[in-house]
Amino acid sequence: MKIIRIALGVVIVVLAFLIYKGINEPIQFNKEKAYRYSFVIQKLKDLRTAQIAYKSVNGSYTDNYDSLLNFVKNGEFLLIKQIGNPDDSTAVIIRDSIYISVRDSLFPKSYEIDSLPFVPFTNGKSKFKMSAGEVEKGKVKVKVFEIVDTEPFDPTEVLKVGSMTEPSNAGNWE
Repeated sequence: MKIIRIALGVVIVVLAFLIYKGINEPIQFNKEKAYRYSFVIQKLKDLRTAQIAYKSVNGSYTDNYDSLLNFVKNGEFLLIKQIGNPDDSTAVIIRDSIYISVRDSLFPKSYEIDSLPFVPFTNGKSKFKMSAGEVEKGKVKVKVFEIVDTEPFDPTEVLKVGSMTEPSNAGNWE
């Protein structure tokens, strides 16, 4: 009788542990997923910002990381400064054009631009897949890009920004 009680006690402890583990594993997985995806999403937002800036200067998006990184590091925006109220017919309007650095205007000085292509938590082994092209929407050709996480933490939930089939630069997490 005493052996049966001890055996049942051991079975109860083992079952309690298995139930706890079965409940805790998905919770820990989701915590880790949220943590990692916050970094991936930020990197995708940074890449989107760089692509939009690239298009504003060059007229189209790029599918080449060397071109994008070179643009961010060395490119310049034309900034037109306007002094005076254009709605006031008696005012004198002065316009001044200056060039500002893309890097300084888009990213903090401490930002490692060379890390942009790499998926976080892959130790620099995996790059985001970047595509660019055109789609026709209502008989109008629209420039598009898409950047996809090639090493998702959860293979059922792959993060991406942009689309190669729709004129959108939104992320699928938004």
